[in-house]
Amino acid sequence: MQQKNVEQNFEKLNNIVENLQTKENITYLESLVITLEYAYSQTSSSELLQDTIDYLNKTVKVVRLEELEKEEIRKIVQLATLKGMRGATQQQHLITPDTVAMFMGYIVNKIVGKKESIRIFDPAIGSANLLSSIINQLETNYEAYGSDVDTTLIQLGLVNANFQKIKIDLFHQDSLQPFLLEPVDVVVSDLPVGYYPDDLRAKSYELRSDEGHSYAHHLFIEQSLHYTKEAGFLVFVVPNFLFNSDQSNKLHLYLQKHAHIVALLQLPNSIFTSEQQAKSILILQKKGEGTMPPKQALIAQLPSFKNPNATLQMVEKMNHWFKEEGF
Repeated sequence: MQQKNVEQNFEKLNNIVENLQTKENITYLESLVITLEYAYSQTSSSELLQDTIDYLNKTVKVVRLEELEKEEIRKIVQLATLKGMRGATQQQHLITPDTVAMFMGYIVNKIVGKKESIRIFDPAIGSANLLSSIINQLETNYEAYGSDVDTTLIQLGLVNANFQKIKIDLFHQDSLQPFLLEPVDVVVSDLPVGYYPDDLRAKSYELRSDEGHSYAHHLFIEQSLHYTKEAGFLVFVVPNFLFNSDQSNKLHLYLQKHAHIVALLQLPNSIFTSEQQAKSILILQKKGEGTMPPKQALIAQLPSFKNPNATLQMVEKMNHWFKEEGF
């Protein structure tokens, strides 16, 4: 990946998006979707002023994303998405850091092993940054699925995947409602953290709260297990307080019943703005015929990704653990 390509093309894209934002009086993210749609297909799903169409026809040719590598495209869209999200969206819409996405791709490759093909699903796909990063690292064939309730983000996810020539079937819906989806081999997700407002819908979940709103991140875990094949795996980015919150006893019991905890990897605090926002990677295996819990779950504090030697040592330890556990 050429960092120069990323920076130059981001600048060109950003200039067009900012101008369009002013012309149409819309948010940066909405403007980003329109610009990328136009760059990809010379049409837009939004109604535009004629002046805007003329402007796009004249300028969008400088954005030549289709000539770049997949990871360069993903990085450019990621930078623009981050800019659009700054101060404009809720906490749960933050983008997964690249180092974390890379690490999750490494984990998914380890757990799927030599499978010829897998089905993979992200129930909180957002702009498709995490899922496309994992897919770009996959060493096997795949069918990919993603869901999000946010209209702008799922449009962004679609155009992001199109430019990278990644096939993802997308659901635009509340991911805690039922899906028309056959169970998958792997679920990956940076779980939305917070309360789920639909108490009526939450009633159908075992992990609903006894009083008040239920935790969305708990319900997402239950929903994800429901759409995972027996013996399939789930790789989540979760808040560090997941197992210490007021509703965590119920979660413990639920996971004991339905899943094996394979690993809990605490991410370096240095990549988060505060300790309260710090997260971990949780790896689960759905129970099934013949599944066994690991001889020893992998519990580790990951070193700072800025320390390549320590990171390499940790990867070597993990490689050894995966081998010992028969992955």
